[in-house]
Amino acid sequence: MLFMVIEHFHAGRAPDVYRRFRDRGRLAPPGVQYIASWVDLDFGRCFQVMEAGDEAALRAWTAEWDDLIDFEIVPVRTSAEAVAAIEPSL
Repeated sequence: MLFMVIEHFHAGRAPDVYRRFRDRGRLAPPGVQYIASWVDLDFGRCFQVMEAGDEAALRAWTAEWDDLIDFEIVPVRTSAEAVAAIEPSL
């Protein structure tokens, strides 16, 4: 499954987030795959697409970052998958 993970960095903690990432990596457990990410211009949020079997697998990853980041996890589908799912209703 694909998930849009919206990371809300705790106020003033973006340097700590990047320092941990530099020193320890993403800290994702097996089965959790990074796809792509974008960071807002104020270093307040990161929008990340991740792949995992379920949300519980993602929670094992986010637990490594809970002291620095609040997470919003949204299951998503690709545009092609959306078209295929909605096509019968058109």
